[in-house]
Amino acid sequence: MHGDGNGADGQTRLYRNRERAMFFGVCAGIADYFGFRLCAVRWLVVIACLFAGWIIVPTYIALAFLLPRKPAALYKDREEEVFWRQVRTAPNATFSHVRHKFREMESQLQRLERYVTSQRFRLDREFQDLERDDHAGRGPAG
Repeated sequence: MHGDGNGADGQTRLYRNRERAMFFGVCAGIADYFGFRLCAVRWLVVIACLFAGWIIVPTYIALAFLLPRKPAALYKDREEEVFWRQVRTAPNATFSHVRHKFREMESQLQRLERYVTSQRFRLDREFQDLERDDHAGRGPAG
């Protein structure tokens, strides 16, 4: 589904951003999509209009009608929005970062599995059970 925010296609597409719009939100959408400063995008459009207004103005108007409006709940939080912007602007770097995070998590999981299946874990657990029995006032079982 497009534009519902329930998949990568919703987070990675270009939208008009009416919340930060001056006119139709096209410049704001472009700034959001590429991670540019909104003021810089607006100035570039104004300068481009001075040199090629005959193509920029119709293109802007066409985008105002063709681009969907940015859904209000597209991202659950600011962190998710930043992540998807990084996916759009630097997909290889983002993929590398995510792969690195998964490797770290895999390493942590392997250490945890080694501990849980070790003799040390069983011994630590028996000590905890003994301490719990002592604190409960029952003393060691025997």
